[in-house]
Amino acid sequence: MINLEWYRIFLYTARTGNLTHAAKQLYVTQPSVSYAIKQLESELGVVLFHRLSKGVELTEEGKALLAYVEQSLAVLEAGEARIAAIRQRTGGELRIGASQSLIKHVLLPHLNAFHAEYPAIRIRLSPGRSAQILQHVREGKLDCGLVHLPADGEGLTIQPLAELQDGFFAGPSFRHLTERPLSTRELAELPLLSFSEESSTRSFAEQWFAADQCVFEPDIELGSVELLADFARSGFGVALLTRAFIQEELAAGRLVELATERPVPARGIGLAIHGERRLSLAAEPFISRLLAGE
Repeated sequence: MINLEWYRIFLYTARTGNLTHAAKQLYVTQPSVSYAIKQLESELGVVLFHRLSKGVELTEEGKALLAYVEQSLAVLEAGEARIAAIRQRTGGELRIGASQSLIKHVLLPHLNAFHAEYPAIRIRLSPGRSAQILQHVREGKLDCGLVHLPADGEGLTIQPLAELQDGFFAGPSFRHLTERPLSTRELAELPLLSFSEESSTRSFAEQWFAADQCVFEPDIELGSVELLADFARSGFGVALLTRAFIQEELAAGRLVELATERPVPARGIGLAIHGERRLSLAAEPFISRLLAGE
């Protein structure tokens, strides 16, 4: 491949029409400019400049080359500017995945603070289930992901962040069931609301019921915490929800919590990053902030 610097010298010489002027702008000697032009002409097999008494002038072949050199070097300069912006964190992209509920209730405060400090960094959120998010982190499609624990950490580094307490919640029409703790079997006989089978919350519910030899068979499957809360509030059944995500509903009496004889254990959430790939410069400050709990 022809030396890229020769093309840069060619461009400056074409713009100035003078070898000495080109050398001054490039901070090199005039013989260096002359040598580079001769080498480029030799490699291309054409004469690029007319040597005149007062300078140089592009030949027709030189004019044909100039347009391509200008475009190519402009693209390289744009790339250098892009890298400089990323290095100074006045550009770049943060790619993060999480469930919609974790985005809203856990990530949003951190994202607000991050965006205020780094407004030029683009934030790309990818809602999804934990298994899908973990796979996308492995494939390099995401910088990091917020997932429920335990999680398949093969090839990843998963840092625990916090614990969330789940419980069984229903609308006011189920208030009479709050007078005493319910057995798992009693709970299983109620109409149940749940996420689809692919969700980690659904798996958690199935395991919790199975510990008492009961089967978790939801009557209605829904796709978000908001929908589960809406259907529970309307009296369609009992939903396993994270208490922190429905505080307003509980405070207003639109949802009630059903106590259970066997407590529902807390669930951890963790931050997953690739075990070997280096974090992007845009992702580094966000992940540091998240891990520090800022």
